[in-house]
Amino acid sequence: MKLRNLILSAIVCTLALPVMAAHLAKAGKWQTTVEMDMPGAPMKMPARTVTTCLTKEQAENAENMIPKAGDKRSGCTYTDVKVDGSTMSWKMKCETGMTGSGSMTYSGDTYTGSMQMKMQDRDMSIKYNGKFMGACDGTEMNK
Repeated sequence: MKLRNLILSAIVCTLALPVMAAHLAKAGKWQTTVEMDMPGAPMKMPARTVTTCLTKEQAENAENMIPKAGDKRSGCTYTDVKVDGSTMSWKMKCETGMTGSGSMTYSGDTYTGSMQMKMQDRDMSIKYNGKFMGACDGTEMNK
């Protein structure tokens, strides 16, 4: 059951994807490919690509860009959010016992990042690759 919860939390992370940090953000459509790795899992999770729409208001706050492990009901808090040059980093802690940290590095219309999470004796890593696709057109998820 705990493995299932960890996997579900990771999937939710892919739905609330990061785009760009405050002063680097562009409002518009972003496409992100997410790769998850969890050693010992019964099967490898395939890479997933999601397109989101980032509003100008969302782009103005770096904390909005952290890939969330669930919504407010999950009891996760995010601390030590820092933007240093073109890199943003953070830490997380959830009421379920899950902890983690991550970072994103931005370069023009692209970004790469990773997040490491731990719950009991299970480790998981997530890699992000994103690119700007232009104006939002209504076919993407809202951030």
